[in-house]
Amino acid sequence: MSDDIDTLIARLPSLGDSVLVTLEMTIGGAVVALIVALLLGFGSRTETLWVRGPSRVIVEFFRGTSLVVQFFWLFYVLPEFGFKLESMVVGIVALGLNYGAYGAEVVRGSINAVPTGQWEATTALNFGRLHRIRRVIFPQAWALMIPMLTNLLIQLLKGSALASTVFLHDVQFWTEQLRQATQDTYLSFGIGLLVYFAIAYVLTLLMNWLETRAKHRLGQGVPRPSLRETLRLKPREDADVRVKEVVS
Repeated sequence: MSDDIDTLIARLPSLGDSVLVTLEMTIGGAVVALIVALLLGFGSRTETLWVRGPSRVIVEFFRGTSLVVQFFWLFYVLPEFGFKLESMVVGIVALGLNYGAYGAEVVRGSINAVPTGQWEATTALNFGRLHRIRRVIFPQAWALMIPMLTNLLIQLLKGSALASTVFLHDVQFWTEQLRQATQDTYLSFGIGLLVYFAIAYVLTLLMNWLETRAKHRLGQGVPRPSLRETLRLKPREDADVRVKEVVS
């Protein structure tokens, strides 16, 4: 057991590099996925058939095919056509396209969930289509879609573990290397679980903050005061606040 601990301590510096690779893939894939989701989500709602048709085909194709096959196709098959991508680019593109297709349905559904009265109000105010979407419809849809996008972001993080199949030294690769070095499955994969959980938890907190901010801009919630703002309250002001809370 002591030998396993020594091996673990010796490999901790390389864990930082592996976490960085996983974060790069996750953030890069999330950015690509968001762009793809917005384009395909809005494209799936347009009345123009030559835009709506290809958008639906792309969404169904990437939702209906395996992420593993997409990794292998981009890494091994695409070079046969003269396009060779680096492993990191393959990971980002594969994750972005796959989860972007799922995100497109989130975008489309959230836009459809905006009350009809909001659309009618923008028409009555004679807003242009772009102005209508940017100033009225999308801010409301954005607040609705963030919780579902949070789930997709966590799924994307876990899907990034497949990048070890295209020779990326991510957290999954580091975990497997530790298992081979220590021959201890519980230790190696237990640490891998904790690392992925820690990353997922931080991402969830960030997305929750983003959701709170989006709802506050719509007037749907009051943000909690920060610790600095709380400490700035004078004793008398603090007492007044408590009295008002009791009265209310």
